[in-house]
Amino acid sequence: MPARMSARAGSIVRARAHSVCLSAALAAAFALSGCVTDGVSTHTRGMSAAGQSSSASAVPGSGDARQQVERWGQRYESEPNEKANILGYADALRRNDQLDQATEVLRRGLIKQKKDREISAAYGKVLAQSGHFKEALNVIQQAQTPTQPDWRLMSAEAAIHDQLGDHQNARHLYTEALKIVPGEPSVLNNLAMSYVLDNDLTTAEKILRTAMAGGAKNTRIRQNLALVLGLQGRFAEAEQVASADLPPAEVKANMAYLKRMLAQRGKGSSAG
Repeated sequence: MPARMSARAGSIVRARAHSVCLSAALAAAFALSGCVTDGVSTHTRGMSAAGQSSSASAVPGSGDARQQVERWGQRYESEPNEKANILGYADALRRNDQLDQATEVLRRGLIKQKKDREISAAYGKVLAQSGHFKEALNVIQQAQTPTQPDWRLMSAEAAIHDQLGDHQNARHLYTEALKIVPGEPSVLNNLAMSYVLDNDLTTAEKILRTAMAGGAKNTRIRQNLALVLGLQGRFAEAEQVASADLPPAEVKANMAYLKRMLAQRGKGSSAG
């Protein structure tokens, strides 16, 4: 399995048991995107849906990932109460699969800034990634204000419902979030991944293309689109889209993995 496709794959599929092949597809999706988590797997950007900032292309355990942890760790050590440092350090730790440490950084940050919605969303995301779904939902729901809902919290809560298999509730929350921030790429991306989880690749493709047509040019959406095209067997199109961000050798390795995965899925269906 190519290194980037194996990275950060466990976050969305850890609690999924309904379909081994579909879980593998999501593992590939969130690895190609970098999930998340955003959602969540992700791309290099200023701030994520949960307000986090970090290099998204770094594979856990790689030199780049460790450098990100060290860089943000130094900032956090110098100013541990600074919100940007709390979010940035926790995100770097999360991307390096140091989930326990990321959880503790965010837990302490939330103690100091109890009303902060971005820290709450990030904390809920890490808890969910660690498999603590009930606790994650409690954190996010307690931080939410029904009269003035925060779309980041709505998207984070929706992602947890998706991981629990409650796609209907998840999509309702994504739709409500989009009423607040129409066309928000991170929400559209998460909504598309919800349909991938449900094996509705046609709808997922439409949503991702809508995000791109709306001006979203980030790596996560392009690579998730490449994944969705590949899962439909449209490998030439998938390679073309993926090539915007990845070197040719890595694109070919990813496509080869998808082909093997689909072949195994086909064998599994025949056997059933």
